[in-house]
Amino acid sequence: MLLGLSVLWGGSFFFVGVAVKELPTLTIVTVRALLAALILLAVIKAGGIAIPTSGEVWVAFFVMGFLNNVVPHTLIVWGQGHLASGVASILNATTPLFTVIVAHLLTADEKMTGNRLAGVVVGLAGVAVMIGADVLHAFGIGIVAQLACLGAALSYGFAGVYGRKFRAMGVSPMATAMGQVAASSAMLLPVVLLVDRPWLLPMPSGQALAAMVGLAALSTAFAYVLFFRVLASAGATNIALVTFLIPVSAIVLGILFLGEVLLLRHLVGMMMIGAGLAAIDGRLWKRLRGLWVRSSA
Repeated sequence: MLLGLSVLWGGSFFFVGVAVKELPTLTIVTVRALLAALILLAVIKAGGIAIPTSGEVWVAFFVMGFLNNVVPHTLIVWGQGHLASGVASILNATTPLFTVIVAHLLTADEKMTGNRLAGVVVGLAGVAVMIGADVLHAFGIGIVAQLACLGAALSYGFAGVYGRKFRAMGVSPMATAMGQVAASSAMLLPVVLLVDRPWLLPMPSGQALAAMVGLAALSTAFAYVLFFRVLASAGATNIALVTFLIPVSAIVLGILFLGEVLLLRHLVGMMMIGAGLAAIDGRLWKRLRGLWVRSSA
């Protein structure tokens, strides 16, 4: 299930890479949220899961939707208009790095540790390697697009910390998933009607339409269902491993189907970000230390 989830979320970068060639950013983000909300609503109804009616809970849904969908999806889709999907997915993999920083600043029980600090430093160094020395000479659109993807990862970091409150409020994970995408749709619809005026857009190709359906149904709605099943059976620590796997599927799909090419600095940066995430997770280093101690003895 973990591998399947990584392919679904990695595939979102592929689907966006196809759709962004024909559709504007806000239209893609809005259709993704709206279709996913309808699918998740059907799943919830079929499963007999209660939909919260409390005003306090729905205010929280709107905040979560803004942090977890509206802001990051808009930044990533816009960024992918100027970046390879594999590069965007690698930059998105920095989400745990920002989550550690946000949690340290805003929570009392998730403070920075030595491993986490080392992971953040190594991971951010990997980001610097990916962006490259061009930032010192020319602040072009490619650099802005990379910063947009990092801004999305930062927004996900805030969402991860804010989302802890739903458990305390007694809201089921599936209801949270549906509520946040429904709230996102409500925020996005007026904006997209005003800005993009989708009824005036040229009819997209079958490829673009299929990509939108895949993005909403597979990489959003079904991915959320699978995510919460993995979370329930394997726990939060193991679900974090999906961060290591998402760029792999995104890069493979981008190279095979979109004709994308990654530079050496992107691969080096990805390895450094992966090392940083491993340091934050901690388990790999504990095993390596254990092997070293046993071999030394």
